[in-house]
Amino acid sequence: MARSKARPVVTLRSTAGTGVTYVTRKNRQNQPDRMVLRKYDPVAGQHVEFRETR
Repeated sequence: MARSKARPVVTLRSTAGTGVTYVTRKNRQNQPDRMVLRKYDPVAGQHVEFRETR
């Protein structure tokens, strides 16, 4: 099955400056802006905000 352009793969980078990243998909029609999720950063040892990088 072909990959959809409506659900691209995005990289989420930690705002703590540790260089930790997560990779996920998002629906561009429902979330046209950059995604921000609060996830666990194992280097920092706590939950921090992860922002979408392009």
